[in-house]
Amino acid sequence: MAKLSSAPITLGLIVGNRGFFPDHLAATGRQDMLRVLEQAGVKVIALTTEESKFGAVETYEEAKRCGDLFRQNRDMIDGVIVTLPNFGDERAIADTLRLSTLQVPVLVQATPDDPQRMTIRDRRDSFCGKMSACNNLMQYGIPYSLTARHTVNPDSEEFKADLAWFFGVCRVIRGMRGLRVGSIGARPAAFNTVRYSEKLLEANGISVVTIDLSEVLGRIQRMTDADPAAQKKLADINKYVSTSDVPAESLMKMAKLGAVIDGWMQDQALDISAVQCWTALEEYFGVVPCTVMSMMSNNLMSSACEVDIVGVVSMHALQLASQTPSALLDWNNNYGDDPNKAVCFHCSNLPKHFFQEMKMDFQEIIAGTVGKLNTFGTVVGRVKAAPMSYARFSTRDREGKIRGYIGDGHFTNDSLNTFGGAGVVEIPRLQDLLHFICEQGFEHHTAANLSQTSPIINEAANKYLGWDTYWHRG
Repeated sequence: MAKLSSAPITLGLIVGNRGFFPDHLAATGRQDMLRVLEQAGVKVIALTTEESKFGAVETYEEAKRCGDLFRQNRDMIDGVIVTLPNFGDERAIADTLRLSTLQVPVLVQATPDDPQRMTIRDRRDSFCGKMSACNNLMQYGIPYSLTARHTVNPDSEEFKADLAWFFGVCRVIRGMRGLRVGSIGARPAAFNTVRYSEKLLEANGISVVTIDLSEVLGRIQRMTDADPAAQKKLADINKYVSTSDVPAESLMKMAKLGAVIDGWMQDQALDISAVQCWTALEEYFGVVPCTVMSMMSNNLMSSACEVDIVGVVSMHALQLASQTPSALLDWNNNYGDDPNKAVCFHCSNLPKHFFQEMKMDFQEIIAGTVGKLNTFGTVVGRVKAAPMSYARFSTRDREGKIRGYIGDGHFTNDSLNTFGGAGVVEIPRLQDLLHFICEQGFEHHTAANLSQTSPIINEAANKYLGWDTYWHRG
């Protein structure tokens, strides 16, 4: 199972040093960076001052020693920081990363010079050394990330922002590699749009585990109302959402459905899921799965409807970046004549985190076909005004790769008279984005998160996952 997004970050630290420059700066620079990372709650894997001069990396022997240390801790390390308190030996830095065999994000930081301390004793030249280090990493084929400013003090607020961004990138990469997705039921016949390539996902380290809906319903049939798992899930549902107008029989069905899905996902060590809904569960079981899915997403185990596997992967990427719940929404309606606003909607399984207020209700669209009593379980309400990020990835079989788009916007307080779970979103140059979605043949679903984390997803997807991703900016 992929590492949970809430797990503490562990970073490898490479301290650059070069004998032509004041090497006492390597000693103080290492101490400064260790202190800053400790204050940020990071566990650090680094050479000690007994293992190399000042605990830095300058020679090939020191690079081998540091590479061995990282390799021994490869299952723990989420990313690597390269700190340059002086010019640094660019080859030793690149050798360390090559020898470590790590495939994690790398952040290159250079400490600025003080114009009043640029004699031969205290001059850093990190400004220049960073370019040489990056040049060598590029030669070695090692991807790396940069701080927002070319040189930045480890104690500064700017570097704290760099770290927060980099931690998000590390969480996304760690969480996407080795991801296990539960596919519950068959893709609804009417939703060709959510077709995907399971093999392309597998080639990118994402495994899909399937279960037929008949097996889920069979397990439910064998479960009594008194089953402890069903009773616990029933209590959880009643705590989660107002159910005052919902028949007790429907609530018990939801509880059993949730208990079976929970048990199966735990048995299979699954991280996230996508569920068949339309309209088999309503016709043959008499309930919608929305509340069960809403609860999973709210607990950071993203769940998407219509068996949209790549949609739930998109949800998970945003959730890893922000460490808050994601939803899957339709780009559903225009909002009057405003070209930069649209209505995002689902019927709905949105997590509680998204709503101003919410209640359980019936699915008004499907009820017209199978009857109201068979469609209880939606979680409905208005999405609260908040910043938002959106993301959509898609497997492209003909091209043999994964592509996507990302961006930021806001949910607004604009009036809206509708049903389900819905919100008005405002996005700069929305018409350009919609043209891109249609021209490139992306799905009508998009993942959304109440954060603005598209810079994290952009770095993770394009640089480290190798997914061709368009970043839509105003």
